[in-house]
Amino acid sequence: MSAFPAALYADRRRRLAQAIGEGVAVIPTAPERVRNRDAHYPYRFDSYFYYLTGFTEPEAVLFVTGGAAAKSVLFCRPRDAEREIWDGHRYGPDGAREVFGIDEAHTIDTLDAQAPTLLADRPALHVHLGEDPGWDRRLVGWLNALRAQGRTGVTAPPEIRDVRALLDDMRLVKDAHELKTMRRAAAITADAHRRAMRATRPGVHEYEVEAELLYEFRRRGAQAPAYTPIVAGGANACVLHYVENDAPLKDGELLLIDAGCEVDGYAADVTRSFPVNGRYSGPQRELYELVLAAQAAAIAEVKPGAAWEAPHDAAVKTLAQGFIDTGLCQGSVDAVIESGDYKRFYMHRTGHWLGLDVHDAGDYKRDKAWRPLVPGMVLTVEPGCYVRPGEGVPERYWNIGIRIEDDVAVTAAGCEVLTADTPKAVAEIEALMRESR
Repeated sequence: MSAFPAALYADRRRRLAQAIGEGVAVIPTAPERVRNRDAHYPYRFDSYFYYLTGFTEPEAVLFVTGGAAAKSVLFCRPRDAEREIWDGHRYGPDGAREVFGIDEAHTIDTLDAQAPTLLADRPALHVHLGEDPGWDRRLVGWLNALRAQGRTGVTAPPEIRDVRALLDDMRLVKDAHELKTMRRAAAITADAHRRAMRATRPGVHEYEVEAELLYEFRRRGAQAPAYTPIVAGGANACVLHYVENDAPLKDGELLLIDAGCEVDGYAADVTRSFPVNGRYSGPQRELYELVLAAQAAAIAEVKPGAAWEAPHDAAVKTLAQGFIDTGLCQGSVDAVIESGDYKRFYMHRTGHWLGLDVHDAGDYKRDKAWRPLVPGMVLTVEPGCYVRPGEGVPERYWNIGIRIEDDVAVTAAGCEVLTADTPKAVAEIEALMRESR
């Protein structure tokens, strides 16, 4: 990130302050996690905290107070010359104010002393409870400290509300900066999938292809994979969350890759399914073209005003007809859908919100109705087909697992497929793989 967009984060905090009225919101970042002994997992900030601050250091808590004197207050680690030799630069309170536009900043060791004052006499506390018992106990301690001052006229917030109810709606609609970042993550991910296709051939192991993906992510400047890649050859592709990635790839099988990178906190999420030997067999191509048609039908439904469920319904209708045509299911399309018989071969939903989290924030229903799509929302579109051996299942399709997934942004005119540069047409994939032979 070249020039930090402090004004953008300040505007998000202003919108939150306006939404909470006279209340106060408290958002901590994620703690560091120990992997084993004194080795830590790579640190990843909390998405809600980052959305409001852009601050990526651990041990930090943000307070946003509403009302006439609305302000943001950050508690963070102090500058420490000795620790910075070991762990790298810290911004400290001064840097938090100067770089990130925080109104007020203090060192994290003063948090317990100052927090009750920031909560005092507020009508509501907006916070996220239930994920970290230690954090929950700390909040209760601040509230109890205020209640102990009741005879002096000081009151604790009488209401506790889930801050995610407000932030989820904010995060659901991406601004221009977020979309630009997501396009970059999509472009890097597209290049990584092309690299993986070129590297795939019989005898190569799944982990070797995974290494090509991870190499391209970092080579192009992504900070990390957005999730553990799925690199699943043959029957492994029929395991939806397969992550062992250690089997050899065999001639005549398909390889399913579900992988995306993370850029400045934002995720890409792409799946492609292609032949290990570079050419789809007849049955593979038959099912692949079916899934591709289902995805095209779903993407056509991504537009302003359409219900969240519309892409899924379109995909299911196309797949159900295809399952009947191939002999995987019997009966009419309506009967196959109503009975759920299609779920033997397509058992998941057609997409999810995408953003700072791979399965991003935001409700899918409001007042028991599917949420309408609006410009700025970003979702995945990912129909699939997974055929395990079984009685009555045509043997020519056994152990074929296919998923095709793209990242799609809703626009005023319809939609933009952010990952459109990732090859998915049969001829395009086969041509690309021929070039590397």
